[in-house]
Amino acid sequence: MRKLRARWSAVARRVEAATPAGRDRAVDALRAFAILGVVLGHWLVTALTTADGGLSTTSPLSHMPWLAPVSWVLQTLAVFFLVGGQVGARSYAAARERGVSYGAWVGQRLARLFRPVAAVLAVWAVAAAGMLLGGAEPATVHTLVRLVLSPLWFLLVFAALTAATPLVARMSPLWPLGLVAAVDLWRFGLDGPAWIGWVNVAAGWLVPYTLGAAWSRGAFARRAPAALLLAGGAAATAALVLWCGYPASMVGVPGAPISNLNPPTLAAAAFGLAQCGLALLLRGPLARAMRRPGAWAAVALLNLSAMTVFLWHQTAMMAVTALGLQAPADLPGLHTVPDSPQWMAARLLWLPVFAAALAVCWAAFRAYEQGVRRRRPAPSHAVAGSPGPIGSPGSAGSAGSPGSLASAGLAGPGRAPGGQGRPRSRSAAGEEVIIHA
Repeated sequence: MRKLRARWSAVARRVEAATPAGRDRAVDALRAFAILGVVLGHWLVTALTTADGGLSTTSPLSHMPWLAPVSWVLQTLAVFFLVGGQVGARSYAAARERGVSYGAWVGQRLARLFRPVAAVLAVWAVAAAGMLLGGAEPATVHTLVRLVLSPLWFLLVFAALTAATPLVARMSPLWPLGLVAAVDLWRFGLDGPAWIGWVNVAAGWLVPYTLGAAWSRGAFARRAPAALLLAGGAAATAALVLWCGYPASMVGVPGAPISNLNPPTLAAAAFGLAQCGLALLLRGPLARAMRRPGAWAAVALLNLSAMTVFLWHQTAMMAVTALGLQAPADLPGLHTVPDSPQWMAARLLWLPVFAAALAVCWAAFRAYEQGVRRRRPAPSHAVAGSPGPIGSPGSAGSAGSPGSLASAGLAGPGRAPGGQGRPRSRSAAGEEVIIHA
């Protein structure tokens, strides 16, 4: 244990030394929180049971509606889109300053998002074929594959908004919010076609994305606008749930007539406003917390593999569930119907097991996200014995140098760290998206 602590302390020191002094660490902390919220939310509200003979999905929210407040904490997608809008707008502005074309900029960012997807699709294509050839029930295979692929909708929407950043960066959030309200009025109030709701998949998440772009322009330099977002969003959400018939759960519930998330509703958009307001108010405390090298290293390293964690967390849960089927009886919290507080207590005990399985997936597939990096020679101003790039032990590079930061995945957009104001090289610009995707 002492050796592990010493090793972690060494890693934390290297990450700290490689971080530009002016980096807004609160942004990275908010992104890490959003990713962890999605992962924990899926692990807690998605249950695979054997009640119908094969594996089928259900949710504790279907059996225990009073658990809806759990979704208020764990449905964190608005925060992810808020950060995405802030980072995307800043990154595009910096690319224009460097003379980088739109095509090069968007290609770098989208490659970062989609590179690890190919590994997931390949592994599950082989796994699904193997299960079917081995005699597994088609319904069971369909359930498993759907759980793996369903989160990809989020990635597609995020990629589309990223590509549209030059068009939407200065858009007022009121425009997409008004569109969400109009769509809901049409389909719920005027008995319009159900398909029109899918317009809100883009419009609903464009609301926090444009808020993030406004943040990048300094719109939330004072606390008052963020406090107004929190209060107004919370009040609007409460009114929509209490008096307008929207469900209290902010995630989909199997069998429910209306889902706040699939597609997003006005209640989800209002709840997202409240979340964004709270996130913006927490910037100061988060920035102070991130001054601790250990906390900052954990956040930075999670961001380095954010897409790997997102893409493989469902696989990790299903792998544990499948291995548990070898037990002589259904395991509580894993295969049993989620219809009691005892199930929730048992489920919490499984979370460390899911995390261990995810760590195995991370070790196996993180390289697909981080890509192949070429070593660059140390700059002429390198300080002998200073920390080298993360992932390339023994490199002699000055802390905060462009080479070390790009390899560490901690270089911020726009300028070379250290205040020199040099334009980045093409390769460095390509790697800056490592934790900004």
